[in-house]
Amino acid sequence: MGRSSAKSSASARSRAMEAVQGRQPVHSTIDFNTTHMQDVFGSSVFNRAAMKSLLPRNVFKALMRCLDQGEQLDPSMADVVANAMKDWAVSKGATHFTHWFHPMTGNTAEKHDAFLVSADDNGAAVVEFSGKFLIQGEPDASSFPSGGIRSTFEARGYTGWDPTSPAFLMESTNGKTLCIPTVFCSYSGHALDKKTPLLRSIEAVGKQATHLINLLGNKSVKRVGCTVGPEQEYFLIDESFYMARPDIINSGRALFGAKPPKGQEMEDHYWGSIKERVLAFMMDSEVELYKLGVPVKTRHNEVAPAQFEVAPIFEYSNVAVDHNMLLMEVFRKTAQKHGLRCLFHEKPFSGVNGSGKHNNWSMADDQGNNLLEPGNTPQDNKQFLVVLTAVIRAINKYGHLLRASIASAGNDHRLGANEAPPAIMSVYLGDKLTQVVEALIAGKKEIPGGSGVKLQFGVSTLPDLPRDDSDRNRTSPFAFTGNKFEFRAVGSSQSIAWPNTVLNTIVAESLDYMSTEIEAELKAGADINVAAEKVTRRVLSENSRILFNGDNYSQEWHDEAAKRGIPNLRHTVEALPVMVEKDVKELFQKYRVLEQDELVSRYNIMLENYCKTVNIESLVTANMAKTIILPAALEYLHRVAQTIATTKAAVGAVTMVEQEKLVKELAEKTGNLQVAIDKLETLSREGHGDEHEESDHLVRAKFYQSKIIPAMNHVRAIADDLETIVDDALWPLPKFREMLYIY
Repeated sequence: MGRSSAKSSASARSRAMEAVQGRQPVHSTIDFNTTHMQDVFGSSVFNRAAMKSLLPRNVFKALMRCLDQGEQLDPSMADVVANAMKDWAVSKGATHFTHWFHPMTGNTAEKHDAFLVSADDNGAAVVEFSGKFLIQGEPDASSFPSGGIRSTFEARGYTGWDPTSPAFLMESTNGKTLCIPTVFCSYSGHALDKKTPLLRSIEAVGKQATHLINLLGNKSVKRVGCTVGPEQEYFLIDESFYMARPDIINSGRALFGAKPPKGQEMEDHYWGSIKERVLAFMMDSEVELYKLGVPVKTRHNEVAPAQFEVAPIFEYSNVAVDHNMLLMEVFRKTAQKHGLRCLFHEKPFSGVNGSGKHNNWSMADDQGNNLLEPGNTPQDNKQFLVVLTAVIRAINKYGHLLRASIASAGNDHRLGANEAPPAIMSVYLGDKLTQVVEALIAGKKEIPGGSGVKLQFGVSTLPDLPRDDSDRNRTSPFAFTGNKFEFRAVGSSQSIAWPNTVLNTIVAESLDYMSTEIEAELKAGADINVAAEKVTRRVLSENSRILFNGDNYSQEWHDEAAKRGIPNLRHTVEALPVMVEKDVKELFQKYRVLEQDELVSRYNIMLENYCKTVNIESLVTANMAKTIILPAALEYLHRVAQTIATTKAAVGAVTMVEQEKLVKELAEKTGNLQVAIDKLETLSREGHGDEHEESDHLVRAKFYQSKIIPAMNHVRAIADDLETIVDDALWPLPKFREMLYIY
């Protein structure tokens, strides 16, 4: 790139700045002054109300038994359901349908088919959608990740209707498509998606929870399900800045960028007044989500500048997973409509907080009771204590597996920093529950104090407020927050399907263990209350090392966790091998969540994704440094050197020590940058060499983690240093101080 090209890049940044300044808020498609929110919610969903109005009574009841009681739907009824679904969709403007599924790419997938089948004898269009098309589809599976579970040439795959998640209509500029949530498997029946294992894990934990509750005396419970409320963090930047940053386009994060003069240290963005343009985006997104039946509840500014959060109301986990994927898709599309880009990367900007997806998880029975609701006297709530103990044991025994479930190249940038939980899996219970647990272990019966405490402000006009029994611990990766556990370590770009699959499976094993141990005590002649208390006390005592209420960021906790023997798997490359350990394979197989080859395939896919992600970042880093940043720095070096020469020629001998020092500094730094780029390119070629192509994914991942990433970081460090020296008018990339504050 010559000097004219460097000027062109710099002017691209200037044009981006000009474009941002001309942006105005975009109006929503619906005005809530004239349209009620209740009339919009679920209007694009083939929900229970639509089913009840369109299906014959016997078919509707059978479908409800499928949804509420887990009964298998009679295939003979599929034609009736399909026809009603088609009529409903066509009446709302749909022309096509698709089986919507979650392949191992981490995104969703769809192939559209028209309802129009053929023409009749009179040449009129025939619109048809049979039960066969509803129940099963046959996509080409050859290009989806399989992790070695099948050969590339084995192309056949199947999608199968998941009636537990309602069909919905996705709107585009020129029409609507009926989307039918489905599972996805290979010709041999192996799960090739994220939903199938999730559904299996839901059944596994539900079966074990129901058995345990019945054992404890509550015989009326017939079914238990899992509930999830995923809080979603994200960044918004103006589209003009996005288009001027090849790194964000290709990798989702800024691979270059000096720390801005103002970051988040003033703590003025968190829950601050939402800017008009951003609020317009939020409200427009909510309209689309309401149509899809996604119960988004809260919206607010997050800690970092340009960072925000949205949170839904709790739903059963299968639907919650689908809705979270829909939320991310709606946000991406709506952001572009508003001249913005939505970034879900865990760490799009260094120097400020990254983004997570707080996975609030609990269990509920078929009578609407939350199994993790402690009540006013948790020490007397036998069922709660037994279930709580099972969850604590699960995290203690399989915390390393839970850590592996959220491992990714993106999340490596976030975990352990003072913005997200560390990679050490621990459980926060809060003061009151900790007292209950400690008393139970010690065999005491006293009731801990603190319940019913009021907050008093000392102002007569302000009411006293009830205080919760415990504070919130934002540094804990797995915190009890009233009547649920908040798994805070999930990455913002990640589907919550796999973390919840793992969580459900390990809790299923612990619930099974608790039932088995209590049953053994009953056989020995113990009363159920005595048996439950004895087992709970012992299991809590054996697993108490995982409990920690303090500051998870502190070095003292890291040291203490090491003494307790709690794993600290800091990086993805350290964490993922846990997935293929013998006991983990046996765990998933025992509870029929994943066969061993299905689990190994996921391990391979996650390692391969790690390598591909880092490889893409390394190629973009080298290319941008060589073709964008280095030319700008050389142009500035040339200008300064030329200025010195011109000045000396004009005025004769003159001392220009400081200017000459700048030339020397620039020459040294540009030289170092070129050397760093060459090294990174050499290592990237080595990573693609025969040695690593023939090695297993773990060997290659270790190479990327230990060699490529440090080389990338070195290139960045020099480039970011140059950003603070080179003439601002010449710098080609939008800076953090612009992208994070101008939108």
